[in-house]
Amino acid sequence: MRTTTGWQADGTTGELRRAPLERRDLRPDDIAVRVDYCGVCHTDLRAVAGHDPEAGRPLVPGHECTGVVTEKGPAVTRFSVGDAVAVGNIVDSCGECPMCDAGQENFCHAFPTLTYGGVDRHDGSTTLGGYSREYVVREGFAYPLPAALDPAAAAPLLCAGVTVWEPLHTLGVGPRTRVAVAGLGGLGHLAVKFAVALGADTSVISRSPDKADDARRLGAHGFVVSTDPDRMTAARDRFDVVIDTISVPHDLGPYLRLVAMDGTLSQVGHIGPVTVETMDLLVGRKKLSSAGSGGRPATAAMLEFCAEHALTADIELLASARVNEALDRLHRNDVRHRFVLDMSDLSGP
Repeated sequence: MRTTTGWQADGTTGELRRAPLERRDLRPDDIAVRVDYCGVCHTDLRAVAGHDPEAGRPLVPGHECTGVVTEKGPAVTRFSVGDAVAVGNIVDSCGECPMCDAGQENFCHAFPTLTYGGVDRHDGSTTLGGYSREYVVREGFAYPLPAALDPAAAAPLLCAGVTVWEPLHTLGVGPRTRVAVAGLGGLGHLAVKFAVALGADTSVISRSPDKADDARRLGAHGFVVSTDPDRMTAARDRFDVVIDTISVPHDLGPYLRLVAMDGTLSQVGHIGPVTVETMDLLVGRKKLSSAGSGGRPATAAMLEFCAEHALTADIELLASARVNEALDRLHRNDVRHRFVLDMSDLSGP
């Protein structure tokens, strides 16, 4: 085993504490990555809040990582020591089911191995995430990080980015598409950037009128205040695609009514039960869909698209020692738009 340092859930305080971590020795197709930056995701917040120390499974969050290859196994062919790489929220899959064959490892029938809180398919250990100075991963689940992308601002692309890229790309969003993005947080601001770069007529739907300037800065052409009944009525049946990035439970009806005939509402923010009135789908032959992360081909394509369009996340960069502050502020929605941790402070004593 090899030893590194990271931020692990403390069962007594409900916070993360600096701790030594064990990583596996490299298997033939593994690379060791010095983690330089790791994004902070709502999933991390939920994982820490729900962590049960009595379960005996350690928790080290983090699944939006960028860094540099420091070592490689003898069978590795895609990377060399010194290469800039990115690691997302999936680090393995069965590789045999129809979903894996289709390049949708995120939907693996045997369930993908998650970057943290997952079960290693070889030794049964619990995977520990990217809030650490080193990560060991199969080369097939790491991605070349284009030189054009700032590694800190690129980190959130590996979860927030691919989560909204997947529906936009799959639904064929392009110059003749009218897109609305509900919510302007970590997911939403990237959805706006992607939709604009794809050439779509892009609008933002938000409860907060004061976010109109931010929406325009991101390239949005329109802005709809969801708490204004007149504006919502005026926008009825307007959009071919609505990307709903709202992370809390909410009524989908008002957003479905904004979808044009034969259009789609893709709900990617809230993970949990939803209630839908059939009439909101029936009138206009509207479709309700979702997406979960992305497979390897889609993730690689997204990174190349971002490099081509100089597209990264809007971030606030914090030293990793401020991780508990970041999680607390994220809980209070005190971030615009994504926190990223600088892991270099884990190199010292």
